[in-house]
Amino acid sequence: MPGPEAEKDKKDFRPQIPMKTEGFFLRGSASLDWGMSNRLSRIFNPKSGRTVMLAFDHGYIMGPTTGLERMDLDILPLEPHIDVLMCTRGALRSCIPATTSKPVCLRLSAGATILRELSMEMVGDIDEAVRLNAAAVAVQCYVGEPGEHATLSNLVRTVDAGNRVGMPTMGVTAVGKEMARDARYLGLATRVLAELGAHFIKTYFCEPGFEDVVAGCPVPIVIAGGKKIPELEALKMARRAVGQGACGVDMGRNIFCAEDPVAMAQAVRAVVHENEKPEKAFDLYQTLKGEAKGKKKR
Repeated sequence: MPGPEAEKDKKDFRPQIPMKTEGFFLRGSASLDWGMSNRLSRIFNPKSGRTVMLAFDHGYIMGPTTGLERMDLDILPLEPHIDVLMCTRGALRSCIPATTSKPVCLRLSAGATILRELSMEMVGDIDEAVRLNAAAVAVQCYVGEPGEHATLSNLVRTVDAGNRVGMPTMGVTAVGKEMARDARYLGLATRVLAELGAHFIKTYFCEPGFEDVVAGCPVPIVIAGGKKIPELEALKMARRAVGQGACGVDMGRNIFCAEDPVAMAQAVRAVVHENEKPEKAFDLYQTLKGEAKGKKKR
């Protein structure tokens, strides 16, 4: 065996170079554990700091939603063009191949349908999210609705459970029938969810005042797509949102209900990650849609 001096001569510790202490690229996330940060860096692109999430969890309250009648046929073609699959455990197990490399944001809250009071929800077990290798879980919160206390309690319990296993929680601001989607209400709801420990927030885009909503929320915000609107309008909304500080989108119907969902997913991606202007992204959408139609005719 080599002696102590010979062994020492083979090492180079470079003491003159201090070890770098890197920050984290997401706002409000610099003090998280490694596993939590790693999961968040799968959801949000470290280069752009943004994400394109595909929400297709609508069936948990609405049943067979238009555009999602066959999730096995409707969702898989979109997978290559989005960053995150946001869905329920039933949809994941039954319709998404386990070979997918895309991270999953798992819907963890449930308990009501459109036939009853939507705000009466409970949450599942965080162990289910771990078993399914989720990158985050989503909990719906109804600020100002009958189920406010219950759903905010759901969020607190989920954040606590997630912190124990390194699982981020996305708080979802659900807007009740009597609530206006304005900056005052959304600013209240997003701040409450962040203060209760949500690691990132899904909320609606609003004008005027969305930049104030973002500024008042200490963690990342992604916007919901909401109801189906014309493709160009949806791209304009996404561009205005990221331009005012949103860290991406969690779109559903404005992607999978588009005339060409695959082309729309790529157009949204261009806006979110490449800062493409909505009009140019819409041109891209039209071009891809035309190419797809041409292939079908052959």
